[in-house]
Amino acid sequence: MHRRSLILVAALWPLSRAVGAETPEAAPFAPVPAAQVVEADLLFLRRPVAVFADSPNDPNFTRQMELLARYYDDLAARDVILIIDTDPAAMSDLRRKLRPRGFSLVLMDKDWKPSIRKPLPWDGREIINSIDKMPIARSEALEKNPAGR
Repeated sequence: MHRRSLILVAALWPLSRAVGAETPEAAPFAPVPAAQVVEADLLFLRRPVAVFADSPNDPNFTRQMELLARYYDDLAARDVILIIDTDPAAMSDLRRKLRPRGFSLVLMDKDWKPSIRKPLPWDGREIINSIDKMPIARSEALEKNPAGR
């Protein structure tokens, strides 16, 4: 029964997101350049997924963005902010903090501490599963659905 409920919710989720997207407050989910991100403003509000590369033409970067594009709605539902940084010369604050070399995918929880680092592109479904296993995400899920204990 529980599995059927999850399947039903998963089937109806895109429809509910489409209806919610018509409200003027709803901003479309899109990658944000690292230079525009201020950690202090988003601490404990958003869950960063940072994608670094030495160039926007890096094949790993291009592939990672393709893999993530299919899951924008799922990422938005998990309060993710997708941060991209393809200019190592600019040395953004996030690049200084995480010190990636070449292509790097970094998942962080809402406390902005790195949780998972990947040197190659990772499927969006795996990223979402990893986010769902993070401690803050689990406590949020229990707050939203206390009967799920």
